[in-house]
Amino acid sequence: MFELVDATKRYGPLVALAPLSLTITAGERLALMGPSGSGKTTLLHLLAGVIQPDEGRVAIAGRSTETLRPGRDLARLVGVMAQGFDLVPSLAVVHNVLAGRLGEWGIGRSLLSLVFPRELPLAQAALNRVGVGTKLYERTARLSGGEQQRVALARLLVQQPRAILADEPVSSVDPARAEDLLTLLVEVAAEDGRTLIASMHAVPLALRYFSRVIALRHGHLVFDRATTAVTEADLTALYDLRQEEARDVR
Repeated sequence: MFELVDATKRYGPLVALAPLSLTITAGERLALMGPSGSGKTTLLHLLAGVIQPDEGRVAIAGRSTETLRPGRDLARLVGVMAQGFDLVPSLAVVHNVLAGRLGEWGIGRSLLSLVFPRELPLAQAALNRVGVGTKLYERTARLSGGEQQRVALARLLVQQPRAILADEPVSSVDPARAEDLLTLLVEVAAEDGRTLIASMHAVPLALRYFSRVIALRHGHLVFDRATTAVTEADLTALYDLRQEEARDVR
């Protein structure tokens, strides 16, 4: 599903991601782990085709991200759940969900849908599936954080991408709701055979819900292995604050 070959990304003098090569197969559940500033979000953006590598190559389903158009091409392959959900609070839930069809509809049909919502059965089915089916016409700003996350997931369902990329999907909810959302994400991905990749700070949840871990630190790959093979020593080395302090001193 994804292939990176010596992909590198810099922001001025800062190396956000050192040369990285890896392959992610269709249907995998992969967690990105590492301290803040380790390069997790940069890697997600490369996988989503939002940014391009300064060196090397990134491919989605065998196609270089440089050749994929931002609209329909990318929308059919990759759906992104951002930390801030990227919902429009002033709009009804139905319009935020149907925003997942923008890549297919184009500008004209999308604007018309703001007045006369199109494909209502698709939106309703997606909301039912994530457990907020009664919120179709409710103003999005009135929803709780957990409900807004479910609306963001419903939007991905109507988009129907082959892979879901989630940036810290449970960072803003309490532990019980975090478990519920991750369970839902994994079920949705598994039922439809989608690839699921999420950046995670909560180590226990990452090890429980994902089958593979990519661990980054200061833009460098620390380890890439099955979650069942991750040890306490691995985690200690990954999150060692003494290394951070020594780096700051230098």
